[in-house]
Amino acid sequence: MRAIWKGAVSFGLVSVPVKLYAATESHDVSFRQVHAKDGGRIKYQRVCSLDGEEVAYADIAKGYETEDGEMVILTDDDMAELPSTSSREIAVEKFVPRDQIDPLLFEKSYYLEPEGAGAKPYALLRQALLDADRMAVVTVALRQRTSIAVLRVKDDVIVLQTMMWPDEIRAPDFSVEAGDVKPAEVKMAHMLVETLAGDFDASEFEDDYAGAVEALVKSKIEGGEIKRTETSTKTSGEVIDLLAALQKSVAAAKTARGEEAEDADEKPAAKKSVAKKSAAKKTAAKKAPAKKAAAKKAPAKKTAAKKQAKKAS
Repeated sequence: MRAIWKGAVSFGLVSVPVKLYAATESHDVSFRQVHAKDGGRIKYQRVCSLDGEEVAYADIAKGYETEDGEMVILTDDDMAELPSTSSREIAVEKFVPRDQIDPLLFEKSYYLEPEGAGAKPYALLRQALLDADRMAVVTVALRQRTSIAVLRVKDDVIVLQTMMWPDEIRAPDFSVEAGDVKPAEVKMAHMLVETLAGDFDASEFEDDYAGAVEALVKSKIEGGEIKRTETSTKTSGEVIDLLAALQKSVAAAKTARGEEAEDADEKPAAKKSVAKKSAAKKTAAKKAPAKKAAAKKAPAKKTAAKKQAKKAS
């Protein structure tokens, strides 16, 4: 893993230098929007909604839209005046019981690794969290913005979990009525819970959708159902890499034997085209003197016309 942040956990007078690693990664299946005809990727342009013109990236600013639809444009100087911090400190504010923090508040998870001489105070903090069965509420500056987070222990590692701000949690705008629940129904519900009771094991669950998509894509690749675009610089799998390698090998072998490439039949056509153009130029060159001769005869006609006019007079 690659550390994305370095700093120190401070609780009281104790400071623990640490590295921060992302603890999770998304395996969600993502698709690209492409042209169904040839597989080309769909590109989007930055177009102004008012004049319909494409806007250069340098001319794009940040805008804050008010509730009534007005747009307030914020300049780089405005953004520089906003409160920001580059502190490298994870400051422990207090240690709280685990059940006081609603999991709904949790956002992203990170692993903390002790750095240098921080191994001993790291172990001290880890043991204190375990013995107290509490989580440490901390403040930390990530991406130049202060966030609240918690420290907890997973296995032998301290985990930092950033949290949503309280006003970011939405309250349900509906109510659920209890209804007329009978004692016998409650008893059956308890029996069902006991029947399905067990310990949580994440390995028992599998993302069948992602697996199905991978199997579908693999079958299409093996069946040759794939689009290769001219601008494509990446291959989509081992089968495509092998195909490209074979094509290059065949071309190299033909070149070594002095054979022409597969698209060589297009070259004579190009030569013929050049030949036709050359012939056209020669023909035009031959006809050019005739035009000049015609131009010289024109004055003679005018002279004859003048003589006839004198005789008539």
